[in-house]
Amino acid sequence: MTDVLEFDNTIGVDVKGDLWSCIEIPASAEFFGTKKTVRVDATVDDVVLSNVGAMVTGRGGHMVSLSAKVRKSLGKDLGDAVHVTIVRR
Repeated sequence: MTDVLEFDNTIGVDVKGDLWSCIEIPASAEFFGTKKTVRVDATVDDVVLSNVGAMVTGRGGHMVSLSAKVRKSLGKDLGDAVHVTIVRR
């Protein structure tokens, strides 16, 4: 089993009808081996996020939140595409 997951996705996860500034991690329950919150290191485009929580989506997957500061660093917002690398801690 690999400890690194790399994928492209868009910013924005629907959580109970609200669009959150998060990135959904595909096949995350299988990757992490759990449906609970886990700690990860993430790289979004060229912005490094160390030791962040991959929160549960409520649909059996996980997501990483992007603060306004991170989105500004990326120059991106809801609906924009990003390249993500997730490393299990």
